[in-house]
Amino acid sequence: MYNYERRLEQLSEQLKLYGLDYLALVPGANLTYFTGWTISLSERPTVAFFPSDGRPAIVLPGLEAPHAKELLPYSVNLYPYTDEEGHEAAFLRAGADLALSGKTVGVEYLRMRILELRRIEQIAPDCRIQAAEFLLPELRMIKDETELAHMRQAVSITEAALQATIEQVKPGQTELEIQNILHIEMLRTGARGMSFDSIVVSGPRTASPHTSASDRVLQPGDLLLFDCGAAYRGYRADITRTFAVGELDPELVAIYKVVKKANAAARRYAGPGDRAEEIDRAARQAIAQAGYDQYFIHRTGHGLGLEVHEPPYIVDGNDTVLRPGMTFTIEPGIYLPGKGGIRIEDDVVITEEGCESLTTFSRDLVYL
Repeated sequence: MYNYERRLEQLSEQLKLYGLDYLALVPGANLTYFTGWTISLSERPTVAFFPSDGRPAIVLPGLEAPHAKELLPYSVNLYPYTDEEGHEAAFLRAGADLALSGKTVGVEYLRMRILELRRIEQIAPDCRIQAAEFLLPELRMIKDETELAHMRQAVSITEAALQATIEQVKPGQTELEIQNILHIEMLRTGARGMSFDSIVVSGPRTASPHTSASDRVLQPGDLLLFDCGAAYRGYRADITRTFAVGELDPELVAIYKVVKKANAAARRYAGPGDRAEEIDRAARQAIAQAGYDQYFIHRTGHGLGLEVHEPPYIVDGNDTVLRPGMTFTIEPGIYLPGKGGIRIEDDVVITEEGCESLTTFSRDLVYL
């Protein structure tokens, strides 16, 4: 299992390095990473304070305290509150015990709400608030063997469910019906939830990279695109495959080949010591050579792990050097408005030797 004590030590080192006295985390992937505890963000605020030295403290709803005590892997000071008394007093007690006054507190700008931020400012009006996004990726980007094992299982579940789903697809079904089949197969094959709301779209609707399933009826000659992933013990898969429902427009067959070539170029180029932006350029160059560069309208990939989107981002301008253990997607696509779009997405990990694809599902054009 995970060495949470070591994670806590690494966090302490990072806080000292960047001059932060505390890191304040709300429910989300970072809190789970450092504690093993998963709690949903709700109207009842929860904030965990991690000091550069000393024992962490968590302000939390009283009804969550028994579960937290059961799961937390090291000693933590808990400040529970009831619905009747509200959370203000618990925050004040924590603030006094932690002596937050005058301290520098790192927060997640992308996740912390005004509710929690105002409470921190209330209990330590002269504290200095600083964004902590710059230090957290350094701790989470490199996956250990246990994390990779869970990601491999998430991918395996996803691929098995996708194969079982396409064997049941036929013209006349709606996108929503197919999506429901996919979700049932995910759960049947061992998913502990979905990584995100699956995208199942067909026909001209595949030209929109991010949309949702609708009542559109599948027809012969359609493209059918799945963007989906299973969650397993908190870790995510994220896979896209595009299928043909009968014979396709010749241009769509041609651009499928281009996207497949771009995907292969990016995977072939990726390796330790390369920069994230170089992987993006490799995929983009393959598409530009075919004359479709204006129709590749998103980055080539994104980091993957406890979150579906996390660093490193595979995009022009990101000079992050890839290191063994980094996991991310490679997902070039071409989208022709009014006609259709094709995306082929794989989950990969950087190794000492190069790039290993965690996904094994065929990249060839499959006719349903």
